[in-house]
Amino acid sequence: MTRSGEAPPRPGRHPPWALSAATALNRRVALAAAAAAYAGVFAAFVFVETPGLGIGHFFYIPICLVALVSDEALGALGGVFGAGLYLLAIEVTPRVPSTQALTSSTAIRLVTFTLVGALIGFYASRNRRLVERLRDNAGRDFLTGLGNARTFDEELARRCAAGKPFTLVLADVDDLKGINDMHGHAAGNTALRRIGEVLRQHADAPDLVARIGGDEFAVVTGLPHAEIVALTTRVNRTLSTEDLSLTFGVTQCPDDGETAAELFHKADDRLFAGKLVRQNRATVVALADAR
Repeated sequence: MTRSGEAPPRPGRHPPWALSAATALNRRVALAAAAAAYAGVFAAFVFVETPGLGIGHFFYIPICLVALVSDEALGALGGVFGAGLYLLAIEVTPRVPSTQALTSSTAIRLVTFTLVGALIGFYASRNRRLVERLRDNAGRDFLTGLGNARTFDEELARRCAAGKPFTLVLADVDDLKGINDMHGHAAGNTALRRIGEVLRQHADAPDLVARIGGDEFAVVTGLPHAEIVALTTRVNRTLSTEDLSLTFGVTQCPDDGETAAELFHKADDRLFAGKLVRQNRATVVALADAR
């Protein structure tokens, strides 16, 4: 369990939605640059090209730009479009004989433009999928499949920056050490996975559920404070059938603070106080039974 005074969540990372927005913007910029490059190479061919000069080779630039931000299909289509513009430029350029339009060189150019676009598009899309998978894995807890501390930090910082009310719930597994000591760490891991499933089951779909420590979980939710008691009760009721339970610490923004550090520290303090109350209660019961 976390103790107050430990490092608070780090709010400086970029949230995933910001990265996605940046990727979409980069894609639009690249496609706009490709369109400008197609037009620029076509105009340069019409006004400057002479037999043997080779301005048409610059069509590789927009083809590559399209392929880098798309996939093999659009990359190949960009190559076909480039070959078509090359053919059209030959027809409208007075200094280049029209007899050069339909030749074996034209067919080779169509094949090479198409293959280059398709190959670059294939590897670019494959690389993006791998990066997305790595990014997703970097934000997930390996044991439970929930968000990890990094994802929690980012979401808490984002919620605080948004300035809208939300609730932070910290949850600590009761007596996980006893489970590990008595049944082994495999049983402890099974218990952690089950607790993660139950938290995700009872949380709302937009809520973030994360495992942020060995036996500590967090829920960042838009539920009002008044509904959190019902949520924690449902969670513990479900877990009680498997001899598991959680102790909770809750804070709400902006009532308990407006920064990630304030909210986390207060929730952690309340969680620690709840653990002490539970331990004291267990001690009193044990003494009463011993009489």
